Amino acid sequence: MPDASLPALLFLAFIILQRVFELILARRNTQRLLAKGAHEVGAAHYPLIISLHVSWIIALVGLGYHQPISIPWLLVFAVLQVFRGWILFSLGGRWTTRIIVTKTPLISTGPFAFMRHPNYLLVALEIFTAPMVLGLFPLAFLYSGLNGAMLALRIRVEDEALTGTR
Repeated sequence: MPDASLPALLFLAFIILQRVFELILARRNTQRLLAKGAHEVGAAHYPLIISLHVSWIIALVGLGYHQPISIPWLLVFAVLQVFRGWILFSLGGRWTTRIIVTKTPLISTGPFAFMRHPNYLLVALEIFTAPMVLGLFPLAFLYSGLNGAMLALRIRVEDEALTGTR
């Protein structure tokens, strides 16, 4: 059954490489923004977010490396990657994984013209969809719940920071 696991391994490798690339990009953007006078808010809960995402990836790899791929769910995941690109392109050098507050106006183009937190919606959908690609239904629901709890805190802190109430 090694042939059946190759698609799963490629899918998992994509997720891992994408997250590593994003952490590198986020670090670069964060450093640049801070050097220009921005400040970070919510740093205390950032390790929890990292822990959640790392444990999600470990669970995906540990439970999904040998699973068959669901093509319909893979197509949903692919569409989400287009959404991800739109978000990254819209934010440009302001995209980061941290809450960085600048003195510049909020982005109001791209998906931000339609919703306040498109990146959090994307992450929530990915956290559910990636396990579904591998048929890991319990993992999709478990991590969606954990991520939802984390996002409730994260969005509250970010909204307070952006409106100046924090």
